[in-house]
Amino acid sequence: MSRYTSNQYQAKQANAYGLIHYTDNEHRMWSELYQAQISLVHRHMVNEYIEGLHHIDLPSHRIPQCSEVSEKLQKLNGWQVEPVPALIAYDRFFNMLANKRFPAASFIRRQEDFAYVKEPDIFHEIFGHIPLLTHPQVAAFSQFIGELGSNVTADNHAWLARLYWFTIEFGLIKNKNNINGVVPMGSGLASSPTELIYAASSEAPQRRPFDVMDVLTTPYRIDIKQPIYYVLESFDQLAEISARNLVIDILQARKMGLQDPHHLLAKAC
Repeated sequence: MSRYTSNQYQAKQANAYGLIHYTDNEHRMWSELYQAQISLVHRHMVNEYIEGLHHIDLPSHRIPQCSEVSEKLQKLNGWQVEPVPALIAYDRFFNMLANKRFPAASFIRRQEDFAYVKEPDIFHEIFGHIPLLTHPQVAAFSQFIGELGSNVTADNHAWLARLYWFTIEFGLIKNKNNINGVVPMGSGLASSPTELIYAASSEAPQRRPFDVMDVLTTPYRIDIKQPIYYVLESFDQLAEISARNLVIDILQARKMGLQDPHHLLAKAC
């Protein structure tokens, strides 16, 4: 979850009716990504994501409009998806989550970024995030992060963002039915043709038990496969995290400082 201004991609603007025009090539890119990813998510992602994918019933051959996704999501839990101009600042991001509005960057990646795009594109936002957002505990946690982020000072935003990054974006979760005992949960994994397999089966990354203080002090990179993943015990743990006094946790983490980032540099790919 890196919400910063970037010149890599140009935002698509909605018309007066809130609709965005996509070219045939852009629709083709969605279709290629969907076809590459759909069998992988069924094989590797947590069951709750697959159930959400069924509920949302995304088109396979074209980029869906945010309004049509919102119509289905609102019936489930009152959330809606809102197109935004490229990447947005943390304060706007947290405010939108607090009000049950998920921001969806309007552009779609180019062919050279097929496997992974640093800036979250419409495929990541819709295919990656929305199925999991149908889960009540994920939706509640996302709104909680938004509310907390809207009520802390800006210098705490990056610390809070790590909780979102290592859960909703790149989290793993225990699953006794899986041969490895854990499965991918995060939206950044669901939308990445290469990192999903890496997170599910590679021996290269560390997989640590989810610990709030460990997470708060772990820096992350957006331009590489993650060298560290955190594993939730269950979706119930999201409620346990929300019940903590995270403001105190962040203050303590700031005193501790970030862990040595050199292990991240060593894993660059």
